Amino acid sequence: MDIFHDSRSLECRAPGGALKAGQSVRLRLYVRPSAAHVTLRLWNGAETSVEMDHKGLGVYEATVKAPETPCLWWYGFRVEDARGHRLYYGNARDGLGGVGAVYQDPPPSFQITVYDPDFSPPRYLADGVMYQIFPDRFHRSRLPASKRKDLYLHPNWDDLPVVSQDPRSGDHFATDFFGGDLDGIRNKLPYLKSLGITILYLNPIFKARSNHRYDTGDYHSIDPLLGDETALISLCRAAEKMGIRVMLDGVFSHTGEDSIYFNRYGQYKDLGASQSQDSPYYPWYQFSDYPDKYACWWGIHTLPEVDKNNTSFRAFIMGPDGVARRWLRAGASGWRLDVADELPLSFLQDLRFAVKAEKEDAAIMGEVWEDASNKVAYGQQRSYVLGDTVDSVMNYPLREALIRFFTHEIPASQLVRIIRSLQENYPVPFFYATMNLVGSHDRARVLNLLVKKDYSDLPLIERGKQALPKELRELAISRLEKVMQVVTAMPGMPSLYYGDEAGLEGAADPFCRGTFPWGHEDPRTLAIFREAFKLRHERPVLRRGSFDISYEGDNVLIIHREGIGGHDVFGEPLLDAPYTLRVSRDSIVL
Repeated sequence: MDIFHDSRSLECRAPGGALKAGQSVRLRLYVRPSAAHVTLRLWNGAETSVEMDHKGLGVYEATVKAPETPCLWWYGFRVEDARGHRLYYGNARDGLGGVGAVYQDPPPSFQITVYDPDFSPPRYLADGVMYQIFPDRFHRSRLPASKRKDLYLHPNWDDLPVVSQDPRSGDHFATDFFGGDLDGIRNKLPYLKSLGITILYLNPIFKARSNHRYDTGDYHSIDPLLGDETALISLCRAAEKMGIRVMLDGVFSHTGEDSIYFNRYGQYKDLGASQSQDSPYYPWYQFSDYPDKYACWWGIHTLPEVDKNNTSFRAFIMGPDGVARRWLRAGASGWRLDVADELPLSFLQDLRFAVKAEKEDAAIMGEVWEDASNKVAYGQQRSYVLGDTVDSVMNYPLREALIRFFTHEIPASQLVRIIRSLQENYPVPFFYATMNLVGSHDRARVLNLLVKKDYSDLPLIERGKQALPKELRELAISRLEKVMQVVTAMPGMPSLYYGDEAGLEGAADPFCRGTFPWGHEDPRTLAIFREAFKLRHERPVLRRGSFDISYEGDNVLIIHREGIGGHDVFGEPLLDAPYTLRVSRDSIVL
């Protein structure tokens, strides 16, 4: 028996992709020779069976209405012949949709994302270009000074980051500082404007012990090495005058052990949770053997985990005078949420309500490394694309797939398959707002990854001394140019990690967090990003046009963008010619 359904073909599923709640969809299954019974199996917690109508010539059809409440809706097919022999048809074995497969037993299901009809991320995400800054390493307005005794201040901006590891967890102490600050960022706004940047995403800026500042010490204080609240307000105001928004990093899964809330070392005058069970912050944490054993993020003792269901903590973060709303009032335009997939959905929903109540066009960007529509976290499947949590996510699946394609780990067909799956699973407003990054503070520099030289085979202390040989660097730059051509042509917001445009190399943390080489930028890499972002701004069709992606053979990728009857995907006028990108990867296999 020959059975066929393609979730990405309008002949089989119309309309395609995600649906608005309550919207109807027509599903077809093709069976040769004709079957006695074909049943459409639907479920969202409970299963529903629908007998499909035989339209003749082996075509079976059913039109069904999506649930009225946003959710993930699943479907598959059961086929019986005249003798009662039963087969099932479901999602492909890799779970990425498209053409399915025949199974003897109930199969993995096809996914339909059902989202809130009113979901509308700020449009400036789809139209924007983002620049991510690790604040200590971008630019300093003055030589750093501090009264702290537990840190090292680099007088030389061009030093390598220091390697120091906490024997308790193996994590970095990360207590060496170069003194990049908020005024330094403000001084470089003309440079960022010239690149075409419209959104600045700043890694954490609040008071903390480490240079990465993911170990928050005080959510209500800017780290003194970066400046103060006045410096942040000045940065936001100056950026706004240039058409640039500022997005802050919200770290709400954990705090630092050296914080006003935990206060392990008694550095703060307030009574911390590790000092007394009478502390107002004690209920925020989960101790198994007070005070030395407590839940901590990924086993890292410097990062005690917060109980996100605690009423007091929630009020502290998202109440009327809470952290989330306070810094929006100071001028920030939104939040990037660290480890968003480790925050309860109810926490994200309440946070969204608070953020949007404070500033309607504030953006919420989640850190989710996988397909954000169906992420399994802590044994539960969660969806972040339904319109009730974040506006969009960091597009790590795209980044990983692009690097794997251009390094010959996967063929063009697999790259296309991954991208089409995201396009199918994400609502259009969400897909067009994703943060399409190529570099990251959590991974080796993109130039290294594009030639498979992250030096992970070397001792950590040796990795910072490495530099790519000339031939490999030339290959990496040529590949980076093609990566950026694809990112520029994709729906979603191109994102640049500071220093990638200057040609920085570096192994993973801490060496991917080197200082920006002012005055020593590589003109070739700088030109790649300037040209990409210039094209992005000049061609509205790249920001809002329809999107189609295909391939030829193993090595050629084709992207086509165009308007839809004179309109964009949001139904607004779009007067721009079609755009087609054809990219062929090199033949060098390392």
